[in-house]
Amino acid sequence: MSTKSRQRTLEQKRAQRAWECVVQSLDHAIQGLEKVLARVEEQIKQARDENQKKRFQKQKEELNKRLEKLRTPQGELDWKKGYGSLARKIPMLVLTNGLGQTLAFLKAKGKNDPADEHTVLFRHLSSWVLSQVDPSAAASNGDLLRWVLQNDSAAYRRATMEALAFLTWLERFAEAELPTED
Repeated sequence: MSTKSRQRTLEQKRAQRAWECVVQSLDHAIQGLEKVLARVEEQIKQARDENQKKRFQKQKEELNKRLEKLRTPQGELDWKKGYGSLARKIPMLVLTNGLGQTLAFLKAKGKNDPADEHTVLFRHLSSWVLSQVDPSAAASNGDLLRWVLQNDSAAYRRATMEALAFLTWLERFAEAELPTED
């Protein structure tokens, strides 16, 4: 297989994955919230005292409210606008600040909230880039920021190039499919 056809195939894979990320972004946020909700329900069952049980119950109610909001037409529209806006900005952030700084920004803004646009985009970017530059890391922890901090500058440059190539597609599909903030 020639280098040119391998490149085209990789480019097609990037495009396919970026398309899936954009189209399924809200579903990924909802699934993340549902997982947290399931953990909280398990914690309620295992709670030893009433105060602990009440605290978990309150957390469950808040999660249910957020989940219901995401499932409304307005909540869906707002979430998609936020993700789309972020997807359009991230490539420039990588170019101006670097991949590590951009990943730290996404992680800080997302606060590990599985339904936050920043967290979802962080996971999308981490998943793709790690699958290309270090598949074993993708399978084990899936955290591109941690991987970047543990590797040398050559690996960092390779990850940055792959991230930019993927983000180009993500940005294009976000522009095409997701609503914009007015």
